[in-house]
Amino acid sequence: MKIIFAGTPHFAAAALAALLDDGFEVVAVLTQPDRPAGRGMQLTASPVKQLALAHGLPVLQPLTLRQPEIQQQLAEFGADVMVVAAYGLILPQVVLDTPRLGCLNIHASLLPRWRGAAPIQRAMLAGDVETGVTIMQMDAGLDTGAMLLKKSCAIGERDTAEALHDKLAALGAEAIVEALCTLPRLSPQKQNDALATYAAKLSKAEASLDWTQDAALLARAIRAYNPVPVAHSPLNGAVIKLWRASVREGQGGEPGTVLAVEKGAIVVACGSGALALEELQRPNGKALPVAQFVQGFRVKPGDRFGAVA
Repeated sequence: MKIIFAGTPHFAAAALAALLDDGFEVVAVLTQPDRPAGRGMQLTASPVKQLALAHGLPVLQPLTLRQPEIQQQLAEFGADVMVVAAYGLILPQVVLDTPRLGCLNIHASLLPRWRGAAPIQRAMLAGDVETGVTIMQMDAGLDTGAMLLKKSCAIGERDTAEALHDKLAALGAEAIVEALCTLPRLSPQKQNDALATYAAKLSKAEASLDWTQDAALLARAIRAYNPVPVAHSPLNGAVIKLWRASVREGQGGEPGTVLAVEKGAIVVACGSGALALEELQRPNGKALPVAQFVQGFRVKPGDRFGAVA
């Protein structure tokens, strides 16, 4: 079976690695153009490109798949199937129709729940206790194609989006290998559009915490926005990033008010309940546990998160 693989970040690289380890014939790799990254903003190859080059695979990095030239080039590979995982470009119908067996997408949710760009984070924000991956036959819609295979996993109470991402990347890699090995025996299942939810792209603005909200919701938000775009809130004239927190039962007060500064937590009142902040980061600093954070940033009971100086 000849495969064209299309993907860009680490989530996709895990799937490509699994296909190569299992002996599948990957005839070409599509990935996003190199982007500036790191403190020096040096042009950096995507994780998928780095892996592909390490295995001597042809790599294509078009800005769009709408040009006849790239469409012809893809057709010339004679692929049986295209595997797509977090690629980042829209596949026109002519590209979807190019492989003999179509295009299969690895989507990080249990479709039709959380179609769209940020399914991992939206599942966490919504308080879902379970998520997973879906192998889907791609069509022209946004994650609307027929489902071929699903694998689920629990969302742990202390999971961050990064931790859940890593679980789902491994699960997606496992699922695509299984799907390709059993493809002739899989029965496509139409999605129930009435059950669909949309996972909108994350924004930095939404990661600014509203302390009038429930403590449990804010705790989920901190986990969901870790590592990007990172939950944050003003305190004593500085915007503080919040990396880790837990719900503190039986405490409350004016939302955003620091109730206590303990050895392992800064306790902050919310609209309902309180939040124990456990890891924070001041501007131009590093993420630190509370005991170290308060050595370089003064915080006392009565201070107010969310108040702009």
